[in-house]
Amino acid sequence: MNLSWLDDFLTLAALGNFSRAADARHMTQPAFGRRIRALEDWLGTELFDRSSHPVRLTVAGQWFQNVAQDLLEQVARVPGEARAVAEMSSRSLRFAATHALSFTFVPRWLRRFDALTLVGTVQLESDVLQRCESLLEHSKVQFVLCHAHAQVPGKLDTDGYRSLRIGRDSLIPVTAVDEQGVPLHRLEQGESPVALLSYSAESGLSQILRETCQAELNRIPTHTAFTAHLASVLRTMVLDGRGIAWLPQSLIRDDLLAGTVVPAAAPHWHVDLDIRLYRARSALGQVAEALWEAAAVEQPFLDVEAETQVQFGRRNAAA
Repeated sequence: MNLSWLDDFLTLAALGNFSRAADARHMTQPAFGRRIRALEDWLGTELFDRSSHPVRLTVAGQWFQNVAQDLLEQVARVPGEARAVAEMSSRSLRFAATHALSFTFVPRWLRRFDALTLVGTVQLESDVLQRCESLLEHSKVQFVLCHAHAQVPGKLDTDGYRSLRIGRDSLIPVTAVDEQGVPLHRLEQGESPVALLSYSAESGLSQILRETCQAELNRIPTHTAFTAHLASVLRTMVLDGRGIAWLPQSLIRDDLLAGTVVPAAAPHWHVDLDIRLYRARSALGQVAEALWEAAAVEQPFLDVEAETQVQFGRRNAAA
């Protein structure tokens, strides 16, 4: 039996007309009629009373209507169930992470789970937040790592995905310095507008900044000198002296330690962030489940700001 015959049968049962059903199935009426007859020959009984107009289901046809629907539903579930079976035995770990975290945080975080990551393969997709969310929703990855803020729930939060806080970060308004180490820009009230290097509107970090800083920022004369989606691009513009950008501390930790960038405003302008690990709704493989359980304990928690302060202390002590 050809599975497409089931769709032919259900279409004719719904429309009651061979011509209309053939049009709906994008074939000629004679070809459609032969397919219906082939299904009836396979079953060994007629499914339609052709003497009536519209055609009606026979008693056997009424019974087979439910059978055909059940069969198609079972067939539709097979690919997902097959993937689930394969997933349970999989030793791979598939992550998606936003660009800013992929560069710095993710490699250091994964090293804490070497006992798990070394027994299989690790795949990392580095992309913008919207793409990472889509990869998780379509089961292309098992986990997503991204920044989050309690006041600005993201799509994965509103859609009910489970998550863990695996780190703490902050957005810091920073600027480059001149040869004497003096900040090139300051976020303060003045006659001249402050040059801002901003995230594009669809950026997840842009949404967080709008909710946390925009009201106060509106009281300061500013102009947007440059806009980009990626924090790494804004970092390059900051280093080039073009203005002030709010950048994740995890991305600019080495720059802060080296003194090539410095905070451009008082600490109350800093925005505390969580780094969260979101997991797929479906069952994960053995290794992925083990990593989720390990990430749930407190020990692997990474505090970027605390680590930076420790590094500052070591550098000052060495000096």
